[in-house]
Amino acid sequence: MGMKARKRYDRPSAQAYRDKRWPALRLAAKRRDGWRCVQCSRRGRLEVDHIRAVRDAPELAFEMSNLQTLCGSCHARKTRLEMGFPPPNPERVKWMRLIDGK
Repeated sequence: MGMKARKRYDRPSAQAYRDKRWPALRLAAKRRDGWRCVQCSRRGRLEVDHIRAVRDAPELAFEMSNLQTLCGSCHARKTRLEMGFPPPNPERVKWMRLIDGK
């Protein structure tokens, strides 16, 4: 009872992220995109996103043409829309940009 159970991520993309090819591919995508978010040009904490989700197109999981570099905010927005959530309130977006200094 003393040991905590480890979280398991059973998303379809989890298998791609555990693949030994992923670190090099991720680095190559960031280099290709100039170490900037392709949507807002931010630098900093960047994530490499599958343009077509692995669950929908597993054959494209390791294709450079299916990868893009996004900042955390742009990636979260894309994910929200893919999951069917409405876009955030424009007033909230304006407030968040003010806080970020953008």
